[in-house]
This record gives sequence, structure tokens and C-alpha cells, in this order.
Amino acid sequence: MLDGVSLDQLRTFITAVDEGSFSAAARKLRRAQSVVSDLVSGLEAQIGVPLFDRSGRYPKLTPSGTVLLADARGIVSGVDFMKARAKGIASGLEPELSVVVDVFFPIEAITEAAKAFRETFPGTPLRLFVEALGGAYQPVLSGSASIGIVGSLPIMPPSLTPERLTGVALIMVAAQDHPLAQFEGTIPKSELAKHVQLVLTDRSELSAGRELGVMSSSTWRLADLFAKHAFLLNGLGWGGMPLHTVQLDIADGRLVELSIEDVPPGGLNLPMFAVYPTSAPPGPAGRWLVERLKQCPSKLGTSS
Repeated sequence: MLDGVSLDQLRTFITAVDEGSFSAAARKLRRAQSVVSDLVSGLEAQIGVPLFDRSGRYPKLTPSGTVLLADARGIVSGVDFMKARAKGIASGLEPELSVVVDVFFPIEAITEAAKAFRETFPGTPLRLFVEALGGAYQPVLSGSASIGIVGSLPIMPPSLTPERLTGVALIMVAAQDHPLAQFEGTIPKSELAKHVQLVLTDRSELSAGRELGVMSSSTWRLADLFAKHAFLLNGLGWGGMPLHTVQLDIADGRLVELSIEDVPPGGLNLPMFAVYPTSAPPGPAGRWLVERLKQCPSKLGTSS
């Protein structure tokens, strides 16, 4: 019997509750009151449970009706959501948006964009990966992510199309009690070579054979930016970090910005790009996200 329950019955049941009476529901639905009453009675007969107590002037929900009302709302809402998603897909909207983000890109910027994305595309789930260096390109190349928010590589994979988003300030830091933090004046590269440099390693092969920003012959390599941050705070070496991740540490004196030969004041500017397969450009939701991220400050981590 339950297989015969219709959406029309459920919608009429919900409207009768929301409007307070069968007559008000009939006006809302622009149907005869007898039709509304028959639909609700038919629903009760099919599920074998009385939904309304009709002994008073107005029908009143029974305890069972109160419980089943939530189920009815969930069913109708789910069907409406499916219809909206199907309509979006038919119009070219992605059924899901998968994005891989370089760990250097500020998560605050991604979070703000995601909040607006949820309001704009409520029927499109967002799947997010966080990787570093070439690892942020790999999911796009393999097809598990449709868009990458990535830093620059020495050689851009030829199958990808890049769009410049912004830049992230990258500065060199060490713990306040590290020998380099006590160095007076600009630190020459010969001095850097005497100390362990903490380096973020590439878990992919996209930068194999190329050293990015390595200035010391003595290195410890970590695959996680947060582990590198912890190692820096504990004086285990010096290294480069996105300014936005260490601003509070510098302000509180836990880390010191190093003045290094050939590194400009304020650090290096690491360009960030949106990349996607040239053969599969973003749909409406992906394009919206790319344009939203282009509104980030021109160099994240600075006062601009």
C-alpha cells in the first residue's frame, strides 16, 4: 500500500498542517476542499495511520501525524532538490565540483568563497583536496579534480590552461633563538649553508630534479606545511613560509623574519593560478569559483 503514496498527497498533507485547516489548504492550493480532504484521507488509508484528529472544529495533528510530518517534509524536500539539481545539470551546471588547493593558498580565502558558493549553487556539492607543489596539479591531471588552485611550477603541464589569480607572500623565518635570528644585517648565502633548511617536498614527480627555493646543502624535507611550521617553531631549522601562516608568530616573537641575500624585503611573491584541463574547461559553478578567487588581494599576506 505504501508504494501508492503520491507526492500530491504528501504536499497536500503538509499544506493542510501549515495553513491550519483543509479549507485554508484548498485556497492555498486552488483546489476544492473536498479534493484536499480526499487526498489526506487517502494518504491515511494507505499508510494505515490517522494523521489528523477531526473531532474538533479544525483538524488537529495526531501524535503519529506529528512524527510523520517530518518524514513527509523530508521526502518532498528531497524530490524538490533532485528536480533542481537535474534542471541545473540539464543546463550545463556541474553535478559536483571537485577542487584541489595548494596548501600555500590561504584557507580563509577558500572558506569565504565556499560560503558564497553554497548560497549561489546549493545543489552542487563541493569536494576539496589540499596538496602541496606538484601534488596540487596531480588530481587535475588524473581527472579526480576539475580545477586546481595552485602555485607555479618550472614547467606548466601542456594539457592544462592556467589563469592567474593572485600572489602569496613567501618569507624566510627561523625561531627567535635560532642562530640565524641573531645574525646582524643581511644574511649571506654562505652563512645559510651552515644551517639546516626545512624544505617542503613534492610528493609528485612534476618537479623531479628541480630544487625550488633551496639555499642550503643541508636540508630536512617534510611533506606537510603544518609539520614544517611546527619544526620551525621548535628551532629545528629555517625555511620559507607563506606570510599569512606566520604573521601571528612574528608579531608574538616566536618566529623572526630573516633578511637574506637576494630576497627582497617583504619576501618573494609566489604567483597562484587556477588550472584546468584545456579539453574540459569549468562549467558555470567552476567558472564562478575561479572569478570569485580572482577577487583576492593582489598579494595575500600583505596589507594591500
